[in-house]
Amino acid sequence: CKCKRSARRYLSSVSCFYKKRPDTLVIPGVKMLAKSLKNLPKFPADWRPKVLVTHCEIPQAGLDILKQKCDVILTQGLPQPTREEVLKLSKGVDGILWANHEKLNAEALDAAGPQLKVISTMSAGIDYVDVQEVKRRNIPLGYTPSVLNDAVADIAVGLCIAAGRRFHEGQLKIAASEWERRPQWLLGRDIRGSTVGIVGLGGIGQTIIERLRGFNVAQFLYTGHNPKPEAEKLRATFVSMDDLLGKSDYVILTCPLTPETKHLINKDALGKMKPTSILINVARGEIVDQEALLDALKKQQIFAAGLDVVTPEPLPANHPLLKLPNCFIIPHFGSATVQTRSDMAAVAALNVLQGLVGEPMFSPVP
Repeated sequence: CKCKRSARRYLSSVSCFYKKRPDTLVIPGVKMLAKSLKNLPKFPADWRPKVLVTHCEIPQAGLDILKQKCDVILTQGLPQPTREEVLKLSKGVDGILWANHEKLNAEALDAAGPQLKVISTMSAGIDYVDVQEVKRRNIPLGYTPSVLNDAVADIAVGLCIAAGRRFHEGQLKIAASEWERRPQWLLGRDIRGSTVGIVGLGGIGQTIIERLRGFNVAQFLYTGHNPKPEAEKLRATFVSMDDLLGKSDYVILTCPLTPETKHLINKDALGKMKPTSILINVARGEIVDQEALLDALKKQQIFAAGLDVVTPEPLPANHPLLKLPNCFIIPHFGSATVQTRSDMAAVAALNVLQGLVGEPMFSPVP
């Protein structure tokens, strides 16, 4: 059928896209993904479960995988479906591919009903999911980490360059006809020879270090609950949060949003950073106290900030952060590449199929 042919083309694209990557940079799970997609779970011949996909613009790779085994229900609302539409369509479904960042909580689970067998998000961060409530109901829950490490790491490096080299300020100068030709005009900060601090050395943080090796960084620091065994290979040093803030020229946030990390970067933390340092956030907006960041940038307590994530999202067009020349903001598109989003949709779909028949998920939430 058409969906099977399309799924085979996607599988071929996965193999080609990653085939020439050095072993040291292979995304964890990509080879397993390709293998798993060749052997989808077996379903009873007379059973086609109903699966809701909560956004109609999910990449085709995910839809094609689901449609081989399931009857797929799509929301229609754009740019986002209303919550009312999602809750209404979820009634009686067997599985849900949760493709947006709306709250996935008891209300959503109640709307679906007790027959719900599985849920997978299409994201690495799951701060919008009431994980304990899902687990309390014994519903298998999947998510899509790892396959987005490369794309998000690329954005983090791009933000280091954009914020450090004053891209936003330069654009504002051009727009105001203030392009100057002076030897010390708009001087930025080097990555070469710098100290880079990673807050949360998970898959994304590790991939960022791999990317930055080619920039001749002097030292990599990281912090978290415990030292990571992967850090030795990456030549990264485990330090306290205070040491990382005080020594780093670039502070890059890649940790998950939890009650512990909410407003981790607050007035006190920003006060410990160098006046020449740059804050990069590719994690979640609420990890940063934005009022404190706004004040620090205005007073030039730090050199600049590069943000892929903010609070709220979308950020209002009149938000004061957008008016600062030393703050470079992009609209939370760290994973937004064609291949990465297709991979995320494929992993989420595979999680759903496996959960429906009681098999271990490719990528379960721990």
